[in-house]
Amino acid sequence: MKAGRIFLLLLCLKVFAYAVTAAPPQTCPAENRDKCGDSDGWEGEFFPGIPKVKYEGPSSKNPLSFKYYNAEEEILGKKMKDWFRFSVAFWHTFRGTGGDPFGAPTKYWPWEDGTNSLSMAKRRMRANFEFLNKLGVDWWCFHDRDIAPDGKTLEEANANLDEVVALASELQKESNKKVLWGTAQLFMHPRYMHGAATSSELGVYAYAAAQVKKAMEVTHYLGGENYVFWGGREGYQSLLNTDMERELNHMARFLEAAAAYKKKIGFNGTLLIEPKPQEPTKHQYDWDAATTANFLRKYGLIGEFKLNIECNHATLSGHSCHHELETARINGLLGNIDANTGDPQVGWDTDQFLTDIGEATMIMLSVIKNGGLAPGGFNFDAKLRRESTDVEDLFIAHIIGMDTMARGLRNAAKIIEDGSLAELIRKRYQSFDSEIGAQIEAGKADFEMLEKKVKEWGEPKVPSAKQELAEMIFQSAL
Repeated sequence: MKAGRIFLLLLCLKVFAYAVTAAPPQTCPAENRDKCGDSDGWEGEFFPGIPKVKYEGPSSKNPLSFKYYNAEEEILGKKMKDWFRFSVAFWHTFRGTGGDPFGAPTKYWPWEDGTNSLSMAKRRMRANFEFLNKLGVDWWCFHDRDIAPDGKTLEEANANLDEVVALASELQKESNKKVLWGTAQLFMHPRYMHGAATSSELGVYAYAAAQVKKAMEVTHYLGGENYVFWGGREGYQSLLNTDMERELNHMARFLEAAAAYKKKIGFNGTLLIEPKPQEPTKHQYDWDAATTANFLRKYGLIGEFKLNIECNHATLSGHSCHHELETARINGLLGNIDANTGDPQVGWDTDQFLTDIGEATMIMLSVIKNGGLAPGGFNFDAKLRRESTDVEDLFIAHIIGMDTMARGLRNAAKIIEDGSLAELIRKRYQSFDSEIGAQIEAGKADFEMLEKKVKEWGEPKVPSAKQELAEMIFQSAL
């Protein structure tokens, strides 16, 4: 019996070895230096079996083609690519591992060698630009510690970042790609356990400032069009040991200094704040768009920052993405969108690619009203599912995300061109188009005057809101 098991084991090992050696590799293997060049040069393709993704129309069955996103097609006076300004998020696409709080990583891309060395960082950067070229996306975005390894000192970390950024600059020039936005990762390192700008330790506050300074410099050097602040740990776990007023004041001083440094170095990009209600902290200070707008007004920063709205964060705060976009828009703060979504059955930030056509349509109604997002755009702050482990899945995920947003744009354009929904809204508020309504909206109607009118008019007649009709008009465009 024992001998039989040994024989079976040897047979399985032999079959496995044959499969590994006989099957063609998905990419140029990391250890095959003879054919691939050294780790910095990397002469082989990262995605050799994948051609440049093209638009083939809705009837196409090719999973590596666009069915609805046609970059050069003009809609409402603007090309699709200009409405969206799509960007690949380096951290999810090239640093995502598939790991979660309950399980180890599941993704082992062929070009990875298991290290976080400088040479490995450069290899990932080359993979990023091949991916951008084949996907047909013009922008990318990054955290400083995603693209380059940290160091034992700030000087070492900065030197590592400079070396990778130099390569990124060369690759941008070769491919005509651009940085949509950069940012500093101020949430993973143990030093930031109490926050960064809101840490109770002055040394941590200073370190965060130095890290943002460098991240802003390299974003500027790469021609980045925006810079993002995501306060992952800018909040509290308990108010019993927290001086919330002092922490909010410190955060405001930090953002003031950032705005001042932006001007000092001649960086013309937009500074963006990304709201999120909680996770990892119990309560984060930039809870939602309204809270963040109030914070900016209180501290006199309303003209220095705009908002980067993430759809998954919107739902975590109890809102729809459409609500957050409209709140940002009417406050003149809509700057960029993280195009992702969550799962209604999972109560945390799952960062899934957005595939809901209805949600995409509502998003695009706000974007069209805003006149677009430039110099912002749509970045895919979204990751493959843990169970999706093929290299081609990276392309498929972005394709469906881009196609979904394209369908949303097409639908939103139909709704606007049809005009029925706009007319329904106009009729609902038409009583304010009267002389008295105009006086109210101009701030010229006092309570005495309105009381006199009520006595003259009697009990008001309240018409139907026609919600079902509004939903019918909306659904007919999908």
